[in-house]
Amino acid sequence: MLCYDGKLSLFSFSVAAVIAVIPEILLKLEFDVPRTYFNNIWLAHLFQYGSLNFLLLLAFRGFSYQVAVRAVFLGYAFGLGILVSLIAPLSWKMFGTYAAVLAAFHYSEFLSIAWINPSTLSIDSFILNHSIAYGVAACSSWIEFVIERQYFPEMKEPSSISYFGLILCICGDTLRKLAMFTAKHNFNHIVQSEKMDNHELITYGVYRLCRHPSYMGWFYWSMGTQLILQNPFCFLAYTVASWRFFHDRILIEEITLLNFFGQDYINYQKEVGTGLPFISGYKVNL
Repeated sequence: MLCYDGKLSLFSFSVAAVIAVIPEILLKLEFDVPRTYFNNIWLAHLFQYGSLNFLLLLAFRGFSYQVAVRAVFLGYAFGLGILVSLIAPLSWKMFGTYAAVLAAFHYSEFLSIAWINPSTLSIDSFILNHSIAYGVAACSSWIEFVIERQYFPEMKEPSSISYFGLILCICGDTLRKLAMFTAKHNFNHIVQSEKMDNHELITYGVYRLCRHPSYMGWFYWSMGTQLILQNPFCFLAYTVASWRFFHDRILIEEITLLNFFGQDYINYQKEVGTGLPFISGYKVNL
C-alpha cells in the first residue's frame, strides 16, 4: 500500500508533468495564451514552474514539502523532456528523450521505496544526491552532448544507436524495479550492516537469474543513457566507472550477506552469478 508521502509525490509528479505540456497544447489548439504574456515560450515555463514552487511553499512544510518540491521538479523535467523529444529540431530530440528517462528513473526510485519499504523512505530515496561523482558524470554527459551537437549536429539526430539505448534504459530500469518489488522490505538503497529480524535471503523471481538484478539493471541503464545521447566518450567513461562502482559495491554487500546468511548464501553463489560482466563477487575460500 502506497504511503501518504508516496501518494503526495505521485500527485505532485503527475500535476507538474501535465502543467509542463500545457503551453504547447494551448498553441496547438491555436490559443495563443503563452505568447500573449511571454515573448519566449521558455519564460512561460519559468513562470509556471516558479508558480508551482510558490504554491508548494504555501501548502506544505517539513518532509512533505521536501518530497513535493523534488517530485514537482522531476515531473516538470519529465514533461519538458517529452515535449522536446516530440517538437524540437532533430539534433535535440534525443536529449528530450534522455531527460524524460532520467527524470522517470529518479522519481520511480522514490515511488518504489514508498510502496515496498516506506519505513526507510527519505529524501535520499530520490537518489538525486547520490554522490559528487554521479553529479560530475551527469554534467559531463550534458557538456559532451552540447559540444558535439554544436560541431556535428547530424551526429545527435535519432538513430538506431539512440533507440537501442532507449530500449536498454527501459529494460534496465524494469529489471531494477522488479528486483525492488521482489525483495520488498529487504531492499534498501544503503547497504545494511546489521541483520533485521525480518531480513531474509531472496532467491526467487528475478533473483533466480542473477544475484544482483538491481545493480545489473542500473548498470545497463547508465550505459543506455549515453547511447541515447550518442556520447562516445561518456559511454566509455560511464561503462568503466559504473563497472568499478558495482564491483566494489558488490564485494561489500556480499561480505555482509555472507555474515547474515552464511552457508545459505554460499550455496546461492554457487548456483547464480552476479549478473554483471567479469564481476564474480566475494567468494569464501574453503
